[in-house]
Amino acid sequence: MLVILSTVVFVVLDNRNPVKAMAWILVLFFLPLVGLILYFFLGRSNRKERLISKKGYSRLIKRPMSEYQMQESFKVNSDKTRIMSFFRKVNNALPFEGNNIDIFTDAHSMYLSLLKSIYSAKHHIHVEFYIIEDDSVGRLFRDALIDKSRQGVKVRVLYDDVGCWKVSREFFEQMLCEGIEVQSFLKVRFPVFTSKVNYRNHRKIVVVDGNIGYIGGMNIAYRYLYGFSWGIWRDTHVKIEGKAVYGLQTAFLTDWFAVERSLITSPEYFPKMKTSDADTDISASSGSIAQIVTSDPVGKWRDIMQGYVMAISSAKTYIYIQTPYFLPTEPVLSALQTAALAGVDVRIMIPKRGDSWIIHKGTMSYLDDMMDAGVKVYLYRKGFLHSKLMVSDDYISTIGSTNMDFRSFEHNFEANAFFYDKKTALALKGIFNNDIKSCMLLTPKIWNSRSGKHKLQEAVIRLFSPLL
Repeated sequence: MLVILSTVVFVVLDNRNPVKAMAWILVLFFLPLVGLILYFFLGRSNRKERLISKKGYSRLIKRPMSEYQMQESFKVNSDKTRIMSFFRKVNNALPFEGNNIDIFTDAHSMYLSLLKSIYSAKHHIHVEFYIIEDDSVGRLFRDALIDKSRQGVKVRVLYDDVGCWKVSREFFEQMLCEGIEVQSFLKVRFPVFTSKVNYRNHRKIVVVDGNIGYIGGMNIAYRYLYGFSWGIWRDTHVKIEGKAVYGLQTAFLTDWFAVERSLITSPEYFPKMKTSDADTDISASSGSIAQIVTSDPVGKWRDIMQGYVMAISSAKTYIYIQTPYFLPTEPVLSALQTAALAGVDVRIMIPKRGDSWIIHKGTMSYLDDMMDAGVKVYLYRKGFLHSKLMVSDDYISTIGSTNMDFRSFEHNFEANAFFYDKKTALALKGIFNNDIKSCMLLTPKIWNSRSGKHKLQEAVIRLFSPLL
């Protein structure tokens, strides 16, 4: 009991979010043994012994950022760009105009485009994924990178160590043997297991020759193509051609330096680009203003979460959101409720069936709060919805790796592309509306008819949602 009380005191003194602190205290008192183990592995913030200190992190991005900031960026001079200005100030994220945007809603088309871009590479290929599976899709992707490495193209691969726990060492060693530089992000090995397992690199970034980039929700794995036995895998990814790729390049090079300590700042990685001509592809946007925004557990601010709050709070007509997991922080929850109560058309789309029972139950626990405020909740029935998409007022939109949950906002290294133009916003709005055809609109009457067992499960798991 003394150990439990000591741990509770430590939680309180750690000056963490009070909601999260209460969740840990509940776990420690009601499940003492399990709570101690979980807190030991996942609960400590390590603020005094940062994995990457804020000072060190600022220092390591300075030189890649200097090349990045030499580029001519979009001049912010409109009231509609408060979010853009916010990201530029707190995230050093430069907005660039004249980008061509291709949006993918399935892995078949995205993988084909990605492989085509890889085989077109002349100078370098930079790859960063949370998951690269050792399956038929992962091996096809690996072999394509090996082919380009043999042709003299410089290939660098960064994968998350926890995300790829089940992947054999031989899978990556084969790339190493072919001259590809491969690194895992924050390796998790005893005895330092507890200091790193809670901070994962969830980004999905590919940069080819510094002028073609990919970002979104898709990893490299078979299930992204073929889904589950019970349904498809529905996701959203985007290809960017233009100056916004500088932001993707900077994000990759920063993460690469964090693990490799090799500083890459050559101008070859930030080639000069002209504004592209108009594109006729109905699913793409030319001339788009785009801004690559990253977030991490190192800095003082939660940049992407705060940007979400700003977008929700500034919405005048509508805001549509797709997310596989909905365990919002208090600022996000309050912003959504306030917007809906003010008459904004707020719609949230989540999967009817999740890939994790406990996280899905946690997601379900917030639906009463949403519907009470007038938020429309759609349950995607065709399979698993993994898309991370937001669009508002036919102007602001975003695609990336960030889920609407505590883990993405506070613990993970994430990356999103934010767009500020009507054409991209309308394309994403169209995608959302098309997905509605595969959804059921949840009503309070339907929701309240669920069994008492489900209500109890959701209520209990809700208490621990800040920890999930």
